[in-house]
Amino acid sequence: MADRIRILEASLAAKIAAGEVVDRPASVVKELIENSIDAGAKSIAVFIVEGGKRMIRVVDDGVGMSRSDAQAAFQRHATSKVSCEEDLERIETLGFRGEALASISAVSRVRLRTKECGALTGVSVIVEGGGEARLDDDGVPEGASVEVKDIFYNLPARLKFLRSADSEYGRVLDVFKKAALINPGISFSLMHGSSSSRGIYVVSGTLAERVAGLFPEYKATDFTEARSPVVNGLIASHEVSFSTTKCLYVYVNKRPVKDRSINSAILDGYGTILDRGRYPFAVLNITIAPEDVDVNIHPAKTEVRFKSQRYVYDAVKAAVRRALGMEVGAVSQAWQTRPVDLRPVNPVVYYSEGKADQQKNFYANEPVAVYGAEPRLFQGDVADTADAGFSTDVKTPELA
Repeated sequence: MADRIRILEASLAAKIAAGEVVDRPASVVKELIENSIDAGAKSIAVFIVEGGKRMIRVVDDGVGMSRSDAQAAFQRHATSKVSCEEDLERIETLGFRGEALASISAVSRVRLRTKECGALTGVSVIVEGGGEARLDDDGVPEGASVEVKDIFYNLPARLKFLRSADSEYGRVLDVFKKAALINPGISFSLMHGSSSSRGIYVVSGTLAERVAGLFPEYKATDFTEARSPVVNGLIASHEVSFSTTKCLYVYVNKRPVKDRSINSAILDGYGTILDRGRYPFAVLNITIAPEDVDVNIHPAKTEVRFKSQRYVYDAVKAAVRRALGMEVGAVSQAWQTRPVDLRPVNPVVYYSEGKADQQKNFYANEPVAVYGAEPRLFQGDVADTADAGFSTDVKTPELA
């Protein structure tokens, strides 16, 4: 019997692998914006034509790349963000897999123009359909510009599943808003075609200003601030609600994620004031130690796994209820006195006196992190935290 198992050609394998990262123009925009943010950009401009099917260009003023780095960036699993296995346990960048440019260039025509800060000249790299890279000197400004044309031109099976230009633009707009919302310290712009009426421009500022710029149909009085050492952001009143989760913008360490448990925590935080089957408008960022969350679940990087899912649920629910001026109740006490699996930056530490009888000595004379800063739940002075490795200052992470 003839052998039936064969090794795929490199070009075919690259197209198959690209399908995990790039499934439509919006995923290209997402990967390129994340690269710009990781590069320290203060301004990111996105241009698309025909919903991104014909052309996508993302321009930033980040650190740029050297000639050799620009060429290496198109190789699969080439990245500046991970260098050893231990780095996977503390991922602090949006990108880390080293697959974006390799996957995008395998199914489109890509031109990268970049110049490293302080360099005399820049470089242009052109790759079409995963072929050989062509390099030339380029007088480009500092930063990077990535232009992607004719997505899936060499993959008709995927091309035929793309929707209309307006439909694809809607998906690009959603990706753009998710990135712009959580990074108010960066100026963003989006232009679709040559029509200025479809352009979006938001300058750097506060989160409230960013929400107002992206969603002008809502008033500032519609929102209230949710703020704690773990969860911060903005949530709307129950009067601003939707039939879907389209306006639930949830982030973990500024990474946009999809998590049903967090969505449930937000809904439970609103409780009965929100009609059944309705979902609120919320922009919430959960800040936890990188080693306590696994983001290496799926190539799309929108799924995460927490070391303690229950802890995250309780933290989000309590933050929402406080922001709405509601009683936190027993959930808050369970949340604030549970053993600490996830330690945010600079929690307050108290000794839990008088709890031994109810809790079978489990918490007696043990340092307990208090998230939400409600010391009335505990008696005693602030613990000596030198050995515990904690600071006694509460510093709520800023969205900037």
